Amino acid sequence: MLRTITGGITSPQGFRAAGVKAGIKQSGKEDVAVIYSVVPAAAAAVFTTNDMAAAPVIVSREHIKGGVLSAIVVNSGCANACTGEQGMANAQEMVKQTAELLNISPQTVLVSSTGIIGVNLPMEKVSAGIRQAVAQLSVEGYDSAMQAIMTTDTFAKTVAYEFIMGDVPVRIAGIAKGAGMIHPNMATMLGYITTDANISSALLKQALEEAVSLTFNMITVDGDTSTNDTVCVMANGQSGNSLLDSAADPQYPLFVEALQTVCRYLAQQVVRDGEGATKFLEITVKGARNFEQGKQAAMSIAKSPLVKTAFFGQDPNWGRILCAVGYSGTNTDPVRTSLSIGGVTIVKAGLGAQYDEGTLRKVMSEKDITIVVDLGLGETQATVWTCDFSYEYVKINGEYHT
Repeated sequence: MLRTITGGITSPQGFRAAGVKAGIKQSGKEDVAVIYSVVPAAAAAVFTTNDMAAAPVIVSREHIKGGVLSAIVVNSGCANACTGEQGMANAQEMVKQTAELLNISPQTVLVSSTGIIGVNLPMEKVSAGIRQAVAQLSVEGYDSAMQAIMTTDTFAKTVAYEFIMGDVPVRIAGIAKGAGMIHPNMATMLGYITTDANISSALLKQALEEAVSLTFNMITVDGDTSTNDTVCVMANGQSGNSLLDSAADPQYPLFVEALQTVCRYLAQQVVRDGEGATKFLEITVKGARNFEQGKQAAMSIAKSPLVKTAFFGQDPNWGRILCAVGYSGTNTDPVRTSLSIGGVTIVKAGLGAQYDEGTLRKVMSEKDITIVVDLGLGETQATVWTCDFSYEYVKINGEYHT
């Protein structure tokens, strides 16, 4: 049983955080964060599959191979992507400075950046920010750290739980940022999870990859996979539970459930904060031959600009939904396909069905809407989360650089 607690990313024992205003963002808001474990932590991470991966992603991919982290350093306001050798040097300098200030190995520091692509980091400001953040590390620094990783986000995305594992209270918490350029093939823009569970890095990696495949991998806002996507989890063992090092351990499913719950909540919050979003859409494709087919069909619907704009306009144009299923490449059979929106069946066996228009109008006016497509081909289902496209989405992205 998971119990919601306060304290954000520093609620698990042994974690400290801080976020400061270094002057990278034109807004003057917090833009450098450090998250620190007082003891070395087992760690795992997943990164973007974009071939144009940013310099911090390239550096962090190497560091996470050791399976141990002590700190995470993050800047917002500049992605440090497509910045060549200088970008790599800057990412490595961020790691070096953080490690020296904390007296830890550079190999145990993960680095992330988010913001505008193709711009070099203002390293004097970044360096000053890192020094200030390290000096301010505290249990109370969770909110400022959350603020420092945000860009176009309109609200903070954070959650923390406590659960019992082997008669020991264990805590797990997470923060995430992301509102646009969200179509990850592994994660969201940036996500960080802390836990005081005692678990091996190998098993932690397995648990994270499974959790991401069912949560962060099942969201889309605009179909664009970022150059900087990172999700990282640190487990420092400070709860004192007996070491989890086998998936056969009866306590392991408890940890998996907790990790997946954190990831699912954060992933859904990213979608709810999609740039200009007015609707939160949960799309389930059932009756699929396998999970991959269900996900492919659901994601095809979720990425369709025509579907997304129809929901913004509260127009139950079901032809757009079936069209997206049809071109998804899943070899569906029209005469077996059915569709419902908000529990109202509007397509049966590939044909329009009789339904109450007043009821459907009410469904379409809601903020949270469920769409269920039954392919009638198997026993498996997959659920994807997305949002609509509004006028505001175009405005935000049309003016993002300027």
